Amino acid sequence: MADGDAPRLTASLAMNLVAAGREAQRRIEDALAPHGLTLRHLGALGHLARRPDLSYSDLARRSGITAQSMHATVRLLQEAGAVADSPVERGRRARLEVTARGRELLDEVAAALDRIDADLLDGLTAQQQTTVRDFTRSLLPFP
Repeated sequence: MADGDAPRLTASLAMNLVAAGREAQRRIEDALAPHGLTLRHLGALGHLARRPDLSYSDLARRSGITAQSMHATVRLLQEAGAVADSPVERGRRARLEVTARGRELLDEVAAALDRIDADLLDGLTAQQQTTVRDFTRSLLPFP
C-alpha cells in the first residue's frame, strides 16, 4: 500500500458511511438489548405493525434471512408478548398481529432512536440536520 492510500480511504464517502452505519448500529443494538430485542426482532415487529398480513416467508424475504430463521425470530416476539397469532378460519394462514405490548416496545424503541438521533446530530444547525436526514434517506434502496 502506498503512503497516500490511507487518506484516500478515509476521504471516501462510502467508507465513512459504512463506519457511521456501524456506529449507529452499535448504539441501536445497545438500546434494544434491555428490551431483549435485536435489530432482526425490531425489523419483524415493525413490518408486522405496518402489515399484519405478511407471512413468515414475506417477513424473511424483507429481512434477507430464511423462513426458518424468521420463525425463530417471531417465536421470541411471541414469547415476549409482542406478537400473537390471531384466530383465523380453518384452512387459512395464521395472521400475526402486534399486541399492545408490542406497540409499547415500538414506542420505547422509537424514543431511544430519537435520543440516538439527537446525539448523532448534536452540534448541527436545524438546516444541516434536515440535509443529513434527506441525504441519507435518498441513499436507501426503498422509498
